[in-house]
Amino acid sequence: MKKLFWISFAVIWACNPKLQDDSEQRVFVDLQGIDSTIRPGDNFFMHVNGKWYNSAEIDADQVGVGSYSFLNIPQKKLLESILEEVSATQNPEGSIEQKVGDFYASGMDTLAINSRGFEPVQSKLSQIDAIGSLSDLEKYLVAELQYSSESLIGLRISPDDENSTINIIHLSQTGLGLPDRDYYFKTDSSTLGIQKAYHTYLSTLFQLTGKMAKDAETAATKVFEIEKQLAESHKTRIERRVVKENYHKVAVSDLDKKHGNISWKEIFEGLGLKADSLDIRQPAYYDKLNGLLRSVSLEDWKTYLRAHTLTEYANYLSSPFEKAAFEYTKAVSGQSKQLTRAQKMVQQVDQQLGFDLGQLYVKRYFDENAKQKVLDLVNNLQKAFEQRINNLDWMSDSTKTQAKEKLYAITKKIGYPDKWREYPVSIDREKYFENALALRKDNARYQLEKFGKAPDKTEWGTTPSTVTAYYNPSLNEIVFPAGILQYPYFDPNADDAINYGGIGMVIGHELTHAFDDQGAQFDKNGNLKNWWTKEDYEKFKAKTQLLIDRYDTFTVLDSVPVKGAMTIGENTADNGGIYIAYNAFKLTQQGQDTTKIDGLTPDQRFCYSIARIWRVKTRDEFMRNYVNTNSHSPAMWRVNGPLMNFEPFYAAYGIQPGDKNYKEPKERIKIW
Repeated sequence: MKKLFWISFAVIWACNPKLQDDSEQRVFVDLQGIDSTIRPGDNFFMHVNGKWYNSAEIDADQVGVGSYSFLNIPQKKLLESILEEVSATQNPEGSIEQKVGDFYASGMDTLAINSRGFEPVQSKLSQIDAIGSLSDLEKYLVAELQYSSESLIGLRISPDDENSTINIIHLSQTGLGLPDRDYYFKTDSSTLGIQKAYHTYLSTLFQLTGKMAKDAETAATKVFEIEKQLAESHKTRIERRVVKENYHKVAVSDLDKKHGNISWKEIFEGLGLKADSLDIRQPAYYDKLNGLLRSVSLEDWKTYLRAHTLTEYANYLSSPFEKAAFEYTKAVSGQSKQLTRAQKMVQQVDQQLGFDLGQLYVKRYFDENAKQKVLDLVNNLQKAFEQRINNLDWMSDSTKTQAKEKLYAITKKIGYPDKWREYPVSIDREKYFENALALRKDNARYQLEKFGKAPDKTEWGTTPSTVTAYYNPSLNEIVFPAGILQYPYFDPNADDAINYGGIGMVIGHELTHAFDDQGAQFDKNGNLKNWWTKEDYEKFKAKTQLLIDRYDTFTVLDSVPVKGAMTIGENTADNGGIYIAYNAFKLTQQGQDTTKIDGLTPDQRFCYSIARIWRVKTRDEFMRNYVNTNSHSPAMWRVNGPLMNFEPFYAAYGIQPGDKNYKEPKERIKIW
């Protein structure tokens, strides 16, 4: 559901004790907001959200408004209040409050930051200037990897796909500055505009540092040309969904022999990694890089490294660098105004000291009672999912047994970690750039130290305050941070129809990820291992293809198509999640009743909640990039797409032939 905002602070539910009275007064179905001019069967998303959608305004410093990811906007206001408080107080050295408060304060001191210009990054540029050989270039790459900076080598440490009990090295394609490989080859006006903005960004950075200032335009062109050659080797996002074709375990010695221009053994030793083997996810990229290291001149490579070093650190530098970065972002997202400095620093603290900040957030705003209530919901949905597996008419009993074993082996993480990550870094209130680098270096250390060890199953991949949820196939776990345990997803005072259509749908979605096109290839222990009969898996693939074909017919912005093959995992989870949540809802007293609230039946309220949690409006520029790069379908189709296949929706709202989104019973796609 892995990275929608008209909601005001009064909507941040009872996780904030001060707001419980507001929560108790909340009307969970806005009858006046329903657009009765739009038939439910024509467009249920707009039937529920149309009046809001047509009147909602997107703030100049944002790319969208509404629920889900845009709920992070009011969340960041809460975090800002925490940071303002702790940064104004003298806290004990080394305490959580001192670290987050002083890091925030150091970034808020724009006078000091601006007075330094590009001086903080000068030493890195000097290191690039001194490169005299490919060996020197590799040493620079190794040095930068130790600051969590990847330019030509995409390296991470995580469980081996085929042996989830051990963390190994994974190499992935990288090296680009544009959002996706396709942006280097498309020739439509929108893409060309983004290419031009990127070229301007690079040339501006060169001019600001005085490096190649006279030839800034030429230098930017050289960088783009190198990236375009690298992009030719990149797998598309759709190709990267095929798990087995993106897992290639090889011996380091064999990789060294294959790539005569890359000293892999020395690179790993420079990182403190004594590896005999690794997973190279996209071999074609590194084959291409190996060739380009000889065919592209060393001077051009140095130009490339200068560009990527500057783009990596631009937002830590003075305002001209920030402005240059924003102008490029504006072209991609349509955001017309920069965030306030405070909000930029909230993001920065959350990214680099997120679990320290998360502890302060949880203490202030999280209701511990929610943890147990949501765990009860998860358990109910597991039972409902088991019933659905038992009743599948396309799956054999032997595969059903394996599926249920995996279902009940899923680890549930709710609210915040049982063990908090620590940041053994000294933070200086007067040195923003140095603080940021120290934290980046600590993060690299934290990641690299995982090598050769068993995965830490207490670790979280997102901070507690973030409005998101995710499933991790390697650990077979589902994670629901405190941030998403708020209205419209969950409210302790809401009726079951609202909560099961809200957080219940999200839980069902994440459970289904264990059985989507990618998750279904991992067993209950997180290993890439077949647990299906051949016949069952063929039936499963045939059903997912039906969803791919269906979503290919959906469009946004009148003519921009949804990519069914790229979004199939999320679409499978949405379509499974809605049924699992509904079946669990039917186990409740309200689910078995017909009593109306606000004039709506329980089933109508359930469907209303489904549409309400995806209430979102975005800028067109953002949406164009979204459909090209995001594995989720746009919000409207996260509502209308699953409801087309959802039998109770047809009964609840009397959907009939002639309604635009009506599908004949045989056309209603069901997988899980």
